[in-house]
Amino acid sequence: MNLKKSLIIITLILLVDQISKIYIKTSFILGEAHEVFGWFKILFIENEGAAWGTKLSDLLPISEPVGKLILTIFRIFAVFGIGYWLWDIIKKQSPKTLILAVSLILAGAVGNIIDSVFYGIIFDHSNGQVATLFADEPYGSLFHGKVVDMLYFPMVDTTWPDWVPSLGGQRFRFFEPVFNIADTAISTGVGILIVFNKKAFPKKAEEEKVNDQKV
Repeated sequence: MNLKKSLIIITLILLVDQISKIYIKTSFILGEAHEVFGWFKILFIENEGAAWGTKLSDLLPISEPVGKLILTIFRIFAVFGIGYWLWDIIKKQSPKTLILAVSLILAGAVGNIIDSVFYGIIFDHSNGQVATLFADEPYGSLFHGKVVDMLYFPMVDTTWPDWVPSLGGQRFRFFEPVFNIADTAISTGVGILIVFNKKAFPKKAEEEKVNDQKV
């Protein structure tokens, strides 16, 4: 896969990701949900932290704005690192599987970075109202935006039987996380690297095979 094809994939994912987020942000109130199927809902939430909504301020003795800034800066550096990796493997004509996976991961990372960096200065808040794009009074500042999530798949929504120790009577949902297109791209890219590891890294797989034969 060449650089042009990789950029096309990244651009398409970014367009779908940002169009879907802007639509949700300007059409839904925070917490609003629309059922598509019984097992799939559009649920608008905003993620202020990292994966699973984790905040650095919950882990370190720092304020929430400082934690958010550190997280955003870290994401930016990570994007540059992934971008360099992609450029390097394309230059070395690495397997298409590897290039595709890294392209997906980069597209997803950039998609969420756009939210974190810019959404705080172009949208107003969504609490009890539909947000306005390019609002006169935005909800945040540069580098302090919130990531928009909307894809929710509660395929199983039930209650643990009373006879289950510790969990009896409590609610059980699968799949609980709410995510977006960018998250999907990242997860798909990582999944490709795991499932098709030997295709993505053929030299490494061959070296391991040779070492096993020597042993």
